[in-house]
Amino acid sequence: MANPRNAKLADQIKVVVAKTIERRVKDPRLGFVTLTDVRLTGDNREATVFYTVLGDDEQRAGTAAALASATGMLRSTVGSQLGLRFTPTLTFIEDATPETAKQIEDLLARVQASDAAAAASSEGKEFAGEADPYRKPRLSEEDDEQ
Repeated sequence: MANPRNAKLADQIKVVVAKTIERRVKDPRLGFVTLTDVRLTGDNREATVFYTVLGDDEQRAGTAAALASATGMLRSTVGSQLGLRFTPTLTFIEDATPETAKQIEDLLARVQASDAAAAASSEGKEFAGEADPYRKPRLSEEDDEQ
């Protein structure tokens, strides 16, 4: 469980960085960026900012370069707006969540196709053995009379 103070500070850093990217970073390489998460180390010295970019590989590379060049300005803005004694260093990492979600969707589609093929191949066939394979207790003659 994360420290509640760290979680609150991470949310504040996310908001400050997002607003600063939107308003102050004018780099033409910067694509459509969405900040997904900010994680702080236990001592609040390092912040890892996860982001996603809408576009192809070229736009992702351009956005990574733009964020790397704006890291100093973003860090100083975070420090001035949050009034911290020590401003954490910012590291930008592209979030792998969209790719992971696509892989999971592909796997689910393959499983669904496999299930449909198994259901189609079993149609019209019967189980081996009796219809009800479980043993049932025999009723004694006394139970029948009552």
